[in-house]
Amino acid sequence: MALDHGTVRTGVAVCDPTGTLARPLAVVERVASEHGLDELLALIAEERPELLVVGLPVSLDAREHAQAQEVRRFADVLSQRTEIPVVTYDERFSTAIAKQRGGTGPVDARAAALILEDYLRTPHGPGR
Repeated sequence: MALDHGTVRTGVAVCDPTGTLARPLAVVERVASEHGLDELLALIAEERPELLVVGLPVSLDAREHAQAQEVRRFADVLSQRTEIPVVTYDERFSTAIAKQRGGTGPVDARAAALILEDYLRTPHGPGR
């Protein structure tokens, strides 16, 4: 499962069991609030992903600014509230590309699907 974290909206995407196809799932409003976090945790419980990939906004010069720090705090909170491993992953341009490509569903969920697609194409984990 991938998350395109935002202060107002957080896009959520999932992939098929083979890790081949990513699809937009939902948008959670104000995920930093208790209600928003509960809604996200309910989606996680329903989908039962093996991993949570949180998009990390990194600047073009590869530096992390305030929004990246907020995403890292969110990822820490998420790790404390679920037993599923949480990783951050560079999400540069995901929302812009999602808008450019168009499609159905909210742009935030489509951006999360792009983050997940990119993550799935890149080797990760020990021994890879």
